[in-house]
Amino acid sequence: MSGRKPQNVSAEWAQRPERSNMRMLRLMAWLSLTLGRRVSRVILACIAAYFVVFSPAARRASRAYLTRALGRRAKITDGYRHVFSFAATVHDRIYLLRDCYDLFDISLDGAGIVDEVLASGRGALLFGAHLGSFEVIRAVGRTRPGLKIALAMFEDNARMINSMLAAINPSDRPDVIALGRLDAMLRVRDYLDEGALVGVLADRSLGNEPRAPWPVLGRPAALPIGPFRMAAMLGARVIFMAGLYHGGNRYAVRFAPIADFAQVDAVERQTAIANAMSLYADEVTRCCREAPSNWFNYFDFWNEFD
Repeated sequence: MSGRKPQNVSAEWAQRPERSNMRMLRLMAWLSLTLGRRVSRVILACIAAYFVVFSPAARRASRAYLTRALGRRAKITDGYRHVFSFAATVHDRIYLLRDCYDLFDISLDGAGIVDEVLASGRGALLFGAHLGSFEVIRAVGRTRPGLKIALAMFEDNARMINSMLAAINPSDRPDVIALGRLDAMLRVRDYLDEGALVGVLADRSLGNEPRAPWPVLGRPAALPIGPFRMAAMLGARVIFMAGLYHGGNRYAVRFAPIADFAQVDAVERQTAIANAMSLYADEVTRCCREAPSNWFNYFDFWNEFD
């Protein structure tokens, strides 16, 4: 592992932030809840086709990623499925936020790991990626008494998430920790002390934050070191999380152990961080192979080391 800073220090994803139009989101939420999931997915299919045709940069990044994930040259139908899967997970968020769980078939792998955390009284960090649906993971959490889940994310994304949730379900406002603020780590620590799970999407960083190359789909990708350093400094347990969309109404939620920094002393910390990053990269690769259309980084994730 290396703490080198790639040449392109201004993260590409940050140059093209995800924006949400609140008026359109409210309209889509109203149509979805009025017409029902099946009918509104027809509209969704048209939206996905539009973006496949009129978003050339995202289309190129999608094709490059899918070629790696599928092990063959990606077809236009693969690209459409990729975009539609993203749109479907966003669309399903409307129903999950309204507690319409009966619409979905959700399987759960690794529930025992979460049970151990709850029994210990000490929280854990859930490290995910822009992969599948985090909302389906929150939905699973809301069905478990006593389980509290907070989200730690960059401040601009935190504002966007709060606005989006206010548009869909004002009564369901998650606890959001804005990363980058001076008190962010203290707030994460407080949640962990309360026995909560704190979700972090650990595949992206901002600007000059140190990153290191780890193989994802067989090629080195620049993964941020910061989330793993934070986990080590807090002595936290780290669990990989993913809510994979498998088409239709089917989701598979997965938890897998990554590290327990409470068992690591200062001398072993760097080695433990490297091991945790390696396991994280392996889990991301595994999910991409299992459900290729769930990868929602629509830019060249590998460009800094190719």
